[in-house]
Amino acid sequence: MNKVEPARGMLVDINERSREIFRRIVESYLATGEPVGSRNLSRILPMTLSPASVRNVMSDLESAGLIYAPHTSAGRLPTEAGLRFFVDALMQIGDVSAEDRTRIETEVKAAGQGKTTEGLLSEASALLSGLSRGAGVVLTTTASKRLRHIEFVRLDSARALVVLVGDDGSVENRLVDLPPGLPASALAEASNYLLARIRGKTIADISLEVETERRRAEQELDALTAKLVESGLASWAGPSEGRQLIVRGQANLLEDLHAGEDLERIRLLFADLETKKEVIDLLSRAENGEGVRIFIGSENKLFSLSGSSMIAAPFRDGSQTIVGVVGVIGPTRLNYARIVPMVDYTAKVVSRLLESGR
Repeated sequence: MNKVEPARGMLVDINERSREIFRRIVESYLATGEPVGSRNLSRILPMTLSPASVRNVMSDLESAGLIYAPHTSAGRLPTEAGLRFFVDALMQIGDVSAEDRTRIETEVKAAGQGKTTEGLLSEASALLSGLSRGAGVVLTTTASKRLRHIEFVRLDSARALVVLVGDDGSVENRLVDLPPGLPASALAEASNYLLARIRGKTIADISLEVETERRRAEQELDALTAKLVESGLASWAGPSEGRQLIVRGQANLLEDLHAGEDLERIRLLFADLETKKEVIDLLSRAENGEGVRIFIGSENKLFSLSGSSMIAAPFRDGSQTIVGVVGVIGPTRLNYARIVPMVDYTAKVVSRLLESGR
């Protein structure tokens, strides 16, 4: 998509007639992906304008950086800057339809019963994908998980597996190095020591207590066991802890392709989605603030080649802490007016389930 920067003054100065023509160009693009010409526009506008008059307005909109001609045809498409202007200033966002609301409530709540938090979020991601025909994405952290059980399991003389069981039944494993000469009894001793202190707490809570627990361990345990406790704590509460990306429904992006260039764009988007660190970094930006965030095309370097968009909203746990983001990724012609409230509503349903403990 053309990336011409709009002349900011023009965004304010365009009159109602220009706004209406621009709106119709964008809405046509979002519905069909095709350019629309002055003759077709003159037929569908609510006011009487000749094709020549429409062409004059289109020329002004093009000068403002809001639309462009993809080929030599008379048809025009919105630029990324034009889409941003439409989303921020002209789009009318309605409520979630009764049908979508019922489906979101029913399916997400059903997933929340008898499933792990990961299973609940995976279902929410798949649901958004099906409703939007884009890829559903969820970013979450294990830092909010409350622990039910902790155990060290020796693998060999130099390594042990730390097994963490969450209140939701999920299991995570971490590898830690064992201090040379550690007796077999030290594994059980370290497990019991930590279990007595941190059962029922979140990994985020534990991270605040790491230094205190290390000092206590040094006082209450022998040196090698204390070292094992320190390794276990560091493996759970370290800075790289716990960012998990769930993507569902990529196949939906292969539907409704119009040309070879569309297929190439989707190929590039698939490559973007494989670059998990960049996707996680982008979703993390949606955690910083209230409500829905919309990222369009090259506004973010991740989508600079594929020309894609993402709509995302944060969700919270029982302590009202933001613990993740749910959203949709797809082409820039996503149905923003429908998907924005849908993503927002899904995030709120997920939050309610996490707050209630399901």
